[in-house]
Amino acid sequence: MTDEYIETARRVIETETQGLEALAAELGNGLGAGFRQAVDRILAVTGRVVVSGMGKSGHVGRKIAATLASTGTPAQFVHPAEASHGDLGMVTQADLALVLSNSGETPELADLIAHTRRFQIPLIGVASRAGSTLLRQADVALVLPAAPEACGNGIVPTTSTTMTLALGDALAIALMEHRRFTPEHFRTFHPGGKLGARLAKVGDLMHRDMPLVAEGAPMSEALLVISQKGYGVTGVTDGQGRLVGIITDGDLRRHMQGLLERDAAEVMTRGPRVIEPDALAEAALAEMQSRKITCLFAVRDGLPCGILHIHDCLRAGMV
Repeated sequence: MTDEYIETARRVIETETQGLEALAAELGNGLGAGFRQAVDRILAVTGRVVVSGMGKSGHVGRKIAATLASTGTPAQFVHPAEASHGDLGMVTQADLALVLSNSGETPELADLIAHTRRFQIPLIGVASRAGSTLLRQADVALVLPAAPEACGNGIVPTTSTTMTLALGDALAIALMEHRRFTPEHFRTFHPGGKLGARLAKVGDLMHRDMPLVAEGAPMSEALLVISQKGYGVTGVTDGQGRLVGIITDGDLRRHMQGLLERDAAEVMTRGPRVIEPDALAEAALAEMQSRKITCLFAVRDGLPCGILHIHDCLRAGMV
């Protein structure tokens, strides 16, 4: 029985893969022109992309709306049944409607489609039937290629929803690349979780109360600063406040004999590894791990402006 389960899973995945391959191939034919029109229409919108669909298409639509919104294209999902009971007010003439329906004949979409036609709201339709009501009314018709559903009897939306989802992702990424959407933009919409942590900047995590001593400071003072600040290191600055060195536990061990008779400049390691405060914290973490060090000073124009400990990265959930 277990082998039968695996065979079913493999058949489903292979069937849906064939649907995606057909979708990709169709972009080189009639679907490609519609896709380009859809991207241009969305780029011209001053409001939001309002995504709608019923049933499984609605679930896919919610994901597409979320992907658009998180990649620089303002979007929201409006349930077609709720739209008929007041939520049509969410769809304005500054918006564009992206409506999903495998058959293109979903009754619950009628009021939403009529609303877009009444107020000249651009309508992009996605369906499997070119002659369906949705695609005949749409300003841009995106016709999914004919492909069997993975259930075998054609009644469970599987391949069709996978193709719709992939087409929505393709729209979102095409728009994102055109807008030159950067990791910094992405971080703005994803401040939480592991993804947000990986996109955090050094300046977001660093401490501004830094362990610093002057080059001429006696080692008794340097030891006191190392102990008080708790980072296990102290930076060393010159007369202009520039970071010129760092004193670590390794430096202390190497100069143990006569340590208290020396000054910071004699003990420090010159030219320490540093990082810009605008750099991604992920880059700082990689630097610390590769160099087997626990701290990095953040420096701008030679002047120290913060210190980042590897534990700060761990607390932020980067590992």
